[in-house]
Amino acid sequence: MFDGYSLSELGSIFAMQGFAGLILFSVFVLMALGLAIIFGQMGVINMAHGEFMILGAYVTFVCSHLVGEHAPWLFPGYFFIAMALAFVASGSLGMLVEWSLIRFLYRRPLDTLLATWGLSLIMQQIFRSTFGAREVGVTLPDWLMGSLSLTDTIEVPINGLFVMALTMTISAVVYAVLFRARWGRGVRAVMQNRVMAGAVGINTEKVDRYTFGLGCGIAGVAGSAFTMVGSTGPTSGQLYIVDTFLVVVFGGAQSLIGTIASAFTISQAQSTMEFFLSGSMAKVLTLLTVVGILMLRPQGLFVLKVRR
Repeated sequence: MFDGYSLSELGSIFAMQGFAGLILFSVFVLMALGLAIIFGQMGVINMAHGEFMILGAYVTFVCSHLVGEHAPWLFPGYFFIAMALAFVASGSLGMLVEWSLIRFLYRRPLDTLLATWGLSLIMQQIFRSTFGAREVGVTLPDWLMGSLSLTDTIEVPINGLFVMALTMTISAVVYAVLFRARWGRGVRAVMQNRVMAGAVGINTEKVDRYTFGLGCGIAGVAGSAFTMVGSTGPTSGQLYIVDTFLVVVFGGAQSLIGTIASAFTISQAQSTMEFFLSGSMAKVLTLLTVVGILMLRPQGLFVLKVRR
């Protein structure tokens, strides 16, 4: 596999693929954070999570065109506006879905899986009817274009650095909300013992709705970040949903640290192997490795100890 490469060339290849893996890691983390909140904290299998991501991507696409046509003086900073709108749009739709559909299906995982899978098909068709079947891309501000040269053979794209900085910021905010804020303590209380949480005055229905909305809103921000590294189509979300579930389950469904560690491991493995092997073979080897580890440790890399 390494035949024909000198040591310096291999060093450059591993450095470039490692950075490409960090960009993939950033998208995985943003997707998996929202899914870890919904699946890990609420026990809901949301098969439409990828479509909430694509909703955020389309919001970013529309925002770029509207700002470019009607307020070009805002264009250098439009991406921050687009991310906020993507969070609001995906989060609001998530709360509406929880109120109208999910709240009737708690503790029925198979039903939630089928219902959200049907929702994903409906959302895909809405995207196709609204934006067309072809993939679309956004125009990035000038300050996000180009790359930084670290050496003569290693360059890193600026938009990749921005995506990584965004991922670290959102991860820190989610950690602070769930583990330092009062609302986060309420979320974890409902997760551990819903009846007791309700008995001490926590509005469990409101916690469920806001938690589902938060997870979907983070997926919308992931969609904004996704527009920097790929084009957006009606079915683009389905390309990431399997990998995202794999990240969450491998890291431990209720552990944010496990989600981040799992995303880093899987993204780096896929990025490196894709250079030397085909993309499909890299995914197969990664999946086989993860399945083998889960057979030995079915609870994932990290697990929270909860008193039952």
